[in-house]
Amino acid sequence: MRAWITAADAAGLHVMTHAIGDRAIRDLLDIYLDVAEAHGERDRRFRIEHAQHIHPDDVPRFAVQDVIASMQPYHAIDDGRWADRVIGEERAKTTYAFRSLIDAGAHVAFGSDWYVAPATPLEGIYAAVTRQTLDDAHPAGWVPGQKISVEEALRAYTLGGAYAAFDEDIKGRLLPGMLADMVLLEQDITAISPEQIRDVRVLKTIVGGRVVYSAD
Repeated sequence: MRAWITAADAAGLHVMTHAIGDRAIRDLLDIYLDVAEAHGERDRRFRIEHAQHIHPDDVPRFAVQDVIASMQPYHAIDDGRWADRVIGEERAKTTYAFRSLIDAGAHVAFGSDWYVAPATPLEGIYAAVTRQTLDDAHPAGWVPGQKISVEEALRAYTLGGAYAAFDEDIKGRLLPGMLADMVLLEQDITAISPEQIRDVRVLKTIVGGRVVYSAD
């Protein structure tokens, strides 16, 4: 892994690596740090896909090293049904550490992990905000201390994703001169009960200013 990442970075490639587990994440952060120091400063935006089961001591390193945590919120309400039994409640506290990473100042980008999980961002936002597992066993949310706000989840799905792709100057926000990529929802998801978010209908989808889906 070290040899591959070293060679990829030397070639100017954008490196993103899957890592699940506290040792895997720590090893990868160490490799990223060594490679960045060896090759000199530049805007490389190393990324860790999943960033799942982080050791608490390593959470601040994402911000310090400017490593993007590319995460999939739906897994929290899916895996949350059994994760405590497998890795224990203590480790589970930073299994999907949305709150901790954002509070540490890390760049967080949300996605779906489709086709392993549903490709619908509204379900991901619901998961990040409520953390209510699919078996309804955690009505207050599984590891509720890692919940985030609707606005924070929206930012991770929009500007967070754009930043991860070096596209923040053209995507991720609704501003003059940027690509008109947006959806029109039947309700304002920042003004309704978080539990209702996953049932909100998409009325229109617009990509580059062109309507590509309409519920009419």
